Amino acid sequence: MPERLTEYVSEAFMPHPPQTMGVAVSGGSDSMALLHLLSEFCAIHDIKLRAVTVDHRLREASTEEADSVARHCAKIGVPHDTLVWQDWDGEGNLQNAAREARYSKMAAWASSNGIDTIAVGHTADDQAETVLMRIARRSGVDGLSAMRPRTVREGITWVRPLLQTKRQTLKTYLTNQDITWVSDPSNEDERYDRIRARKALDLLAPLGIDVDALGEVAKHMAQARKALDWHTFLAAKQIVQIKDGALLIEETGLRLQPDEVQRRLMVKCINWVSGARYAPRSSAIESLLSGVRKGKAGTLDGCHIRCIGDNIWVFREFNAVRNVACATDQLWDNRWKMVSQHPTVHHHDLRIKALGLEGLEQCPDWRATGLPHVMLQSTPAIWFGDSLIAAPHAGFPQNWRAELNELPDTLFAALLSH
Repeated sequence: MPERLTEYVSEAFMPHPPQTMGVAVSGGSDSMALLHLLSEFCAIHDIKLRAVTVDHRLREASTEEADSVARHCAKIGVPHDTLVWQDWDGEGNLQNAAREARYSKMAAWASSNGIDTIAVGHTADDQAETVLMRIARRSGVDGLSAMRPRTVREGITWVRPLLQTKRQTLKTYLTNQDITWVSDPSNEDERYDRIRARKALDLLAPLGIDVDALGEVAKHMAQARKALDWHTFLAAKQIVQIKDGALLIEETGLRLQPDEVQRRLMVKCINWVSGARYAPRSSAIESLLSGVRKGKAGTLDGCHIRCIGDNIWVFREFNAVRNVACATDQLWDNRWKMVSQHPTVHHHDLRIKALGLEGLEQCPDWRATGLPHVMLQSTPAIWFGDSLIAAPHAGFPQNWRAELNELPDTLFAALLSH
């Protein structure tokens, strides 16, 4: 058994392992097993390993548990940091909020420590529970492909070396090495969907619907997802072009694609323009596409979708950026940087804001750009108080230019599974 676990870890990182790696450790059996497996792997391959624990302060024992992990890491010679999250406002889904905060805090921690890869201890049981929950939500191919062995989020590569390993196998591994772990009482709390799914698996097992079966479903769906992503990538190369940060989709070309490819293409275009991490709800996309096929305009996830001539334009919605402002040496809307032909011109009173209708009216040559006036209103402009200084997209550059922070090819790269 230990040999197979070691193989899983090796397969996850070889033949090109990172020089430095983080590992998320909660103190539970899954993450404690991963900590020890990685400690051995990193020692063999001369990789610097650093552990991190997020203390959500949601239980009285959480701080002591984090301290216990820190002591254990010190015992085996692995540097450790504890991050504290106390920002939940009591509204919305607690588990979702905690998960989002956990990933964001760990990503920031990794960046500040020169770490670009973090290993997390999700198991085959977690994968099966995820598939079951997504069946309940009527998910499609992407949802049923569940968790990927490797993903990129907030600039960090997240690796799941134990997705093929059952939770009980890891507990046996720890027991044989006389290593203890923390049992979180919330793992028995049926108020949470995941815990109900976990208990439902016990009831479904006699029907053959068990961890192994649902893991196979996820594997097959992942293969289907890759095939669909490849087809969507090829379609995008043919019918999508980038213009001043907007995307133009050839309407006829889109209509010729299968419905699922149309959906995927529109989702990727909207996410690329808006910067959203997650896809819009399927019902919202279907409603949008239905309108687009009839030539109707629509908005979704901070994007404006409009049929103009032979193309479907996807660009930023003005209301989504109306109140977004930053200094001229900062990234605006997480995608635009403003560059002056005079590099020293970054006066602290100058701000980047959306052009808006008021600004557009001060750009007499905007029509010569050939860009829709609705789109131009959401483009970045340089302001000094209420005075417009420059609007590069609207034919009023004044020695400024706007550049996308991401290269255009990232759109097409995003169409492929990572």
